[in-house]
Amino acid sequence: MDQALIRQYKLISSIQSQISKSSTLEEALHGAMRLIREATNVESIVIWCVDQLDETRLRPLFWIADRDISAQVCEVGQGVVGKVYEQQQAARYLDYSGEFAASHPLAESDSLGFDVRSMVVVPFSSIRSDLGCIQFIGQSDGALFSEDDADTFEIAVTLASLSIDQNQEIAAQEWKPGKKLLSLQGITREFQNGDTITHVLNGVNLDVYEGEFLALLGESGCGKTTLLNIVGGLDTATSGKVFFGEQDLTGASRRKLTAYRRENLGFVFQAYNLMPNLTALQNVQLIAELVDDPMDPEEALAMVGLSERLHNYPSQLSGGQQQRVSIARALVKRPRLILADEPTAALDYATSIEVLQVFERVIANGTTLVMVTHNEEIARMADRIVRLRVGKTYEVTINRHRAQAADLVW
Repeated sequence: MDQALIRQYKLISSIQSQISKSSTLEEALHGAMRLIREATNVESIVIWCVDQLDETRLRPLFWIADRDISAQVCEVGQGVVGKVYEQQQAARYLDYSGEFAASHPLAESDSLGFDVRSMVVVPFSSIRSDLGCIQFIGQSDGALFSEDDADTFEIAVTLASLSIDQNQEIAAQEWKPGKKLLSLQGITREFQNGDTITHVLNGVNLDVYEGEFLALLGESGCGKTTLLNIVGGLDTATSGKVFFGEQDLTGASRRKLTAYRRENLGFVFQAYNLMPNLTALQNVQLIAELVDDPMDPEEALAMVGLSERLHNYPSQLSGGQQQRVSIARALVKRPRLILADEPTAALDYATSIEVLQVFERVIANGTTLVMVTHNEEIARMADRIVRLRVGKTYEVTINRHRAQAADLVW
């Protein structure tokens, strides 16, 4: 048997096995695309889904790429992606070059900023309705897709669509990006030790939107905390640009970064960093004195459920209560953005849930939250889940099945 057919058969078998364990169409599609990405040389994969509130548009639901396309919109019937969805017929642009490329211009929603040399777009649907399409863009080594590659993509999408019961549609819990709060463009970070240079971040592109909960996932050493430190003005990028609203923080002075942190950010770390000789109220008051228009410290502590512990010292509080004081300390500044680095890592399960319920209330009040975590369950609460790998954005999921803290299990 031809080696290409053997590889295709093995991949399809793996996809069938993975899909059989999936409970939703989204989970089936995500899993199938991850397997394709791992088994082939595909550079980028995007799952487009029809907007549940405006069926004339498609929005990205999940993508494997080194850039943030959260704000992209594709009009139904426009461009390759829009036409594939409208006609429910796959398109194969295996060699997008020369006269063919000149006579078949791509829409912005087709190219997504990539230098497209080869592309396949496949529609997917359930028994009830057409749901969207999946876009495969290029080989990471610059090679072109083959007909066998395109066959594999179409079979995988069809299997994922057919494997799900007709009642398990893509959820209608929409998330759309609001106003852009933070923008990271091509962020790199290198550390030098003698003659050795360690590349921690390798060109991160990511936007954060007002009012969202964004979870950063990735294995140890992938650059999550380094990225959070750059966002927080605690470290500076080796190259790339950082914008907070209209403010350009690229190459900002220490004084400017200090003002940025004081006026805009709240921090919650794994370590509570409370002053041991101050009460809970005094710890929060200390931070309130740093800003011009703070929240009332007692109100901040009430928000985290500690009205009865105002005058307790850290040594008189449990770990979960101390972490809630640290959240109140972040809230009292009325920050536009809260950065949380593994805030439940040192807590047991029950206490972690209590702390996460506090974060739920914070998000409900409209505060933007970016959280670094290793915990896949916690990430289920987020609006967007961003996975880093070897210092780059690897995968982004728009989470339409957002979980409540009380429903998490690990």
